[in-house]
Amino acid sequence: MGAVGLDEPAFDERYRQWARRSGELFTEASRVIPGGAGSSARTVKFGWRPYPPFMAEGYGSRLRDVDGHEYVDYLLGLGPMILGHRHPAVTQAVTSAVSELGTCFGLPYELEIEAARKVTEAVPGVELVRFSNSGSEVVGTAVRLARAHTGRRLIIRFEGHYHGWQDTVYWSNHVDPALAGPASSPRPVPSGPGVPTELEATLIVLTWNDPDSFVAVMEERGDQVAAVITEPAVFNTGCILPEPGYLELLREQTRRHGALLIFDEVITGFRFARGGAQEYFGVTPDLTTMAKGLGGGFPVAAIGGSREAMSMIAEGRYSHSGTYNANVVACAAVSATMDVLAEPGLFERQRELGEMLMSGLRKLAAEAGLQVIIEGLGTVFQIWFSERPIRNWRDAQRYADEELFTRWWQEMLLRGVLFHPSQYENLFLSLVHTADDVSDMLGAAQEAFAVIGRERSVTSGS
Repeated sequence: MGAVGLDEPAFDERYRQWARRSGELFTEASRVIPGGAGSSARTVKFGWRPYPPFMAEGYGSRLRDVDGHEYVDYLLGLGPMILGHRHPAVTQAVTSAVSELGTCFGLPYELEIEAARKVTEAVPGVELVRFSNSGSEVVGTAVRLARAHTGRRLIIRFEGHYHGWQDTVYWSNHVDPALAGPASSPRPVPSGPGVPTELEATLIVLTWNDPDSFVAVMEERGDQVAAVITEPAVFNTGCILPEPGYLELLREQTRRHGALLIFDEVITGFRFARGGAQEYFGVTPDLTTMAKGLGGGFPVAAIGGSREAMSMIAEGRYSHSGTYNANVVACAAVSATMDVLAEPGLFERQRELGEMLMSGLRKLAAEAGLQVIIEGLGTVFQIWFSERPIRNWRDAQRYADEELFTRWWQEMLLRGVLFHPSQYENLFLSLVHTADDVSDMLGAAQEAFAVIGRERSVTSGS
């Protein structure tokens, strides 16, 4: 992971030299795959300019691309690789299950019980659980189930949170602030084309970390609200933590008004505590959605909740179906992952390592004359190039220097450190990252901060 000379040409030219084979593959992929990649988050439109690096293999905390470069991986597949790449225990469990059992039965089987039991034992708010295939699927199920359970239609959600791509929740993520109205009373805005505008009447959108606006809405319309859905910590607008008492307020108000509280733990689940954010913050929701970290890198999701909240599914009054639900690959991965996550002291050790990394980054940025806000919980964090605290999406829009973040990402990428180019994503520290990985990142960061610090000084004339 050698340094890149500070006087080299602009990033695009440097990158094209750095990633020639990736460029060839991107051209080839674009002929058969829209945007040249299998998910929009991997495309040029979402920051991977001039084209994304193409990967050859991953193991543990490291990736190698087709051009032969090795990276310390803080992207982690956008979250699922909580145990790093090709974790031996999970890989062995899956390959053994497939060879010994099969892949998909269309009927229940014993391993499904084993996987479900381990999840219910780990997550405080989950007494019953159903497996599914993606975060978007289980969030859609949770929202519809809440409406069925309560007989109400309104869903409260928050600006800057992302709950998947289904029409019912694909709103007010990162939209034009001019369309969103005042922060005290935001207007629901579709997050992309094709979403029926008629669904606006089923949503109330609020500003995160604003207790007054939430209480006011619940006092006025709480008896019409089926559910409040929230990320317990916002990991879809960088990393924004709940202010003290905020999650407790959501819990108290939903109980008072007969609404359900849904924690979208697709990212937070198993990330910094085995029982997810609800264990870490000590607030128990009625329904929980889980995905990313659940299967240690294999595709699986789940919806779980209290027996009461899940009763309509249990009794067959609500149909939760899916051909690939609880397939053998998914259940084997979940069972093995839950066992690995049960190692005593694992989360405490990795949170401490992550805090050391965050502290080091703050120090290095300050030495380079850069104002940064670094917020997170050790195993997930984000760096805001800002002088002001970031409490919600609108703060990020106003105060964070996105161009500076992009320059930092560019310099880090060419120094062998991989994470997403958008400041609205996160840096993930897996449960297998080591002190050497942290040291490598800090070494790269010292150089990268110095580069952009000098660039900023020249630009400002200081």
